[in-house]
Amino acid sequence: MADKALIKKTFEEGKGVFRLMPTFVPRRFGKAGHRLKLHPDDYYALGIERGSIKERWFSSTIAANNGPLAAPDEGMSYVAVSPDSDEKFTLKEAIDTLGAEVVGEELMEKYGGWPMYSKFFDFENPLFHHVHLTFEAAARVGKLGKPESYYFPKQLNNYSGECNATYFGFDPDTDPEEVKERLRHYSDGDTRITELSRAYRVELGTGWYTPAGVIHAPASYLTYEPQWNSDVNSVQENVVSGEIYPRDMLVEECPEDKKDDIDYIFGLLDWEKNVDPHYKKTYFRPPVVHRETEQYVEKWVSYANGYVCAKELTVYPGQTVTISDPAAYGCIFVQGHGRFGEFDAETATMLRFGQQSADEYFVSEQAAKAGIVIENKSKFEPIVILKHFGPNNPDDPKTVPEV
Repeated sequence: MADKALIKKTFEEGKGVFRLMPTFVPRRFGKAGHRLKLHPDDYYALGIERGSIKERWFSSTIAANNGPLAAPDEGMSYVAVSPDSDEKFTLKEAIDTLGAEVVGEELMEKYGGWPMYSKFFDFENPLFHHVHLTFEAAARVGKLGKPESYYFPKQLNNYSGECNATYFGFDPDTDPEEVKERLRHYSDGDTRITELSRAYRVELGTGWYTPAGVIHAPASYLTYEPQWNSDVNSVQENVVSGEIYPRDMLVEECPEDKKDDIDYIFGLLDWEKNVDPHYKKTYFRPPVVHRETEQYVEKWVSYANGYVCAKELTVYPGQTVTISDPAAYGCIFVQGHGRFGEFDAETATMLRFGQQSADEYFVSEQAAKAGIVIENKSKFEPIVILKHFGPNNPDDPKTVPEV
């Protein structure tokens, strides 16, 4: 049961801003990239059977789809009440309690809360070729579709891991029957399905938008990923870096009577988007400057998709600025230290699993509109903050620049 008085008190003391606890998420597959600032002893903090920790989730009001061993709140963000106590409550409880005071009237009316989350994705090896379900396909299993976007921050990518390129969709000349034939033999041997795809080398400081229904095999860079409130996918690549992925991962989001229906499984793909002959022109996202002064620069790094958007804010050494936004947002510090509203803020260097930090915040709509005072206390290093928004930021660019 949520402590409504405590939630209200914490909200008021933060002047409409919550400081969030780090939320680390294990995955049972793949190898950890070790770029999450997590202590080396804590990558198996939830036990070997759960796999190593490979993700950190931000501003999350949903649980991770992580199997029967996962706790009911795994992946959900918690608000830290005070540095001097262990008291906490979930961000979801705070939004359920305060509603529009936190996320604004528009998001409450349309979605009943906060409709997105973001994460750091951190694998040393490339991920499998997989597709996130469209809203229509996800609805058949009682879930939501999952459009998502990517940005590759330079501060967290001192090495590329095993694969420096991401596969998106299929070559435009691919025949649908070629894909179906590979899926038919999923359990027989390595389908090598990426032979039908196309890869783009990652350029740090840029990003991509991946619509629901588009198959993709992400590179092994640490990736900042604003995305919709969902964790659903169909894995269509069965062997990656020598690791085998069982057929259950191909069909886990299919109705029971469709799990052997290759046409249905293939139909999880939005075929036209997958074979777009101008894929990069359509979905590549170079940074776009939103506003710039002698004190700071703010760039859009996720935009023009209708679901989520994100910005990278850089405040130069020794500067104090007031930054306002028209909508609620979550944020994570990736460089520097100083003040963020009422809080002493600092980029994490190394975190123990379960400890508090001063690098992640959720800013209510009213606080965002009033403006957050950010002070960079360093004489040498900039503050860099990644800020993730839902679909209601009116400043979100609607078009993509020519590249």
